[in-house]
Amino acid sequence: MDLISFLLNLDVLWSPVGFAILAALTVLCIWLAFLPARKAKTVDGRLEDYLKRTDGADIVEEMEMRRSIVSRVVLPGLRKLLHAIGALGPKRNIAAIQRLLTAAGDPGGLTALDFLGLQLLLAVALGVGVALLLGTRVPLPILLRNGLIAAAIGFLGPYVWLRGTADSRRDQIERALPDALDMLTIGVEAGLGFESALLRVSEQWDNALTREFRRGVLEMRLGTPRDVAMQRIAERAGVQALATFVAVFIQSTQLGVSVASVLHTQAAQLRTVRRQRAEELARQAGAKMVFPLVFLIFPALLVVLLGPGLPALLQAISGLSGGIGTLP
Repeated sequence: MDLISFLLNLDVLWSPVGFAILAALTVLCIWLAFLPARKAKTVDGRLEDYLKRTDGADIVEEMEMRRSIVSRVVLPGLRKLLHAIGALGPKRNIAAIQRLLTAAGDPGGLTALDFLGLQLLLAVALGVGVALLLGTRVPLPILLRNGLIAAAIGFLGPYVWLRGTADSRRDQIERALPDALDMLTIGVEAGLGFESALLRVSEQWDNALTREFRRGVLEMRLGTPRDVAMQRIAERAGVQALATFVAVFIQSTQLGVSVASVLHTQAAQLRTVRRQRAEELARQAGAKMVFPLVFLIFPALLVVLLGPGLPALLQAISGLSGGIGTLP
C-alpha cells in the first residue's frame, strides 16, 4: 500500500505524458488478452525455418534466383501451355505415351499430357505456318494438301523422335547389362551388400542402366523393399533381359539362394546371349549390304569407269550404224 500511495502521489503520473503511457499500456494489455493462441508450426513451416540462414536469406529462393529467366519463367509457362493443350486432345493413348516416356528416360520431365500438347502445338504451328508461307500463290486444294502434310509431320515427328530415343535407351541398357552384372558379381563376392554393389556399379559408369541403379538404391534407402525397387527398375527400363534377371533374382532371394551365384549365372547367360546376337547381326550384314551396293556403289563405279570412254563408244556406235546404212 505504501508503494501504491507513493506512485499515486507522483506528479509525473498525472501529467499528459504519463497519462498517455498508461493508456498505451492498457490498450496493449487488452490486445494481448484477446490475441488468439499461436498454433504449432506445420512441417512445411518448420522446414522453411530450417532452410533459412542466420542472416535471414532463404536458401531455396536464392537457388531459384540463380537460375536463368528461361528456366524460371519461360519453361514453366510453356509447360502449363502444353498441359492445357494436351488436355484437349484424345485420351486413348495416354497410358502408352507414358510408358514410352518412361522407357525414354522422361526427357525434359514431360508427362503424357505435356507430350500430347507438344504434338498438337507443333501440328497447328506447322500447318498454319505452311499456309501463311504459301499464301495465295498456290490454288486452295494444293494449299490445304500441303498444310495437312505439314500438320501430320508436326504431329508424328515428336512421336517418332520419342520412339527412337526409347529404342536407343533400351539398346544402351541391354549392351551395358552384362558388364554391370559382372561387376555386381565381383562386388558381392568381395563382401559388399547388394545395395552397395549397385551403388559401386553406378559410380563406375554413367549410362542409362547405372542411372536406373542409382535411382533404385535411393528408393531402397528411402524405405522401399528391395524386390519392389528392382521391379520398378525393370519396368522403367523396358528391357526383356533386365526383366528376366530381376524376376530370377527376386525368386532366388525368396528361396534363399546365394545372391553371388545368381549374379554369376545370369552374367554368363547374358554374355552368351550377347555373343549369339552379334553372330546373328554378322550373318545379316550380307543381306543388308545388297541395297547400298546395287543402288549406290555400283552406279558410282560404272560412272567412274565407263564415263571417260563413253563419248568414244557412242561415236563408234554412231559410225557403225552410219556405215551399215550406206551399204548397197
